[in-house]
Amino acid sequence: MAFFVIMAPVTNTNPPETATPDRQPSAPPPEVPPHLRGRKRRDGKRGGCLPWAIGFGVLLAIFLVWKFPAFKAQAELGSAYAARVGCSCRYVQGRSLESCQTDFEPGMEMVSLSDDPATKTVTGSVPLLAARSARFAGASGCLINPPD
Repeated sequence: MAFFVIMAPVTNTNPPETATPDRQPSAPPPEVPPHLRGRKRRDGKRGGCLPWAIGFGVLLAIFLVWKFPAFKAQAELGSAYAARVGCSCRYVQGRSLESCQTDFEPGMEMVSLSDDPATKTVTGSVPLLAARSARFAGASGCLINPPD
């Protein structure tokens, strides 16, 4: 059993009439209010970057609130370490406070030192997060003061 397909010749000519007839609009387009004339209509789409900026700001705030205890704990640890190293450098080795800041580990650029020569106390602080002090105790070296 054999199947035969008969094909009609294909021509590349356009039909005598257009496939879609031109239609006249049934009603005139709606009139644009005066306060919207000259503006581009967006058909309900919100444009610009303001929604994206607000969304990013909300996500950043949530992240900071979630991570704030970890930031605060690291700031407490860094300021206590800096106070202890700074106190030992200043009062055990007798160096200046500026030269003591070169002894810090990498990543401690935010920690600053202050000195109180009357009480032989050095305070390490991270702005707006933490501050801890260490005092020179003679033969015992430098001791970290308890947190306030």
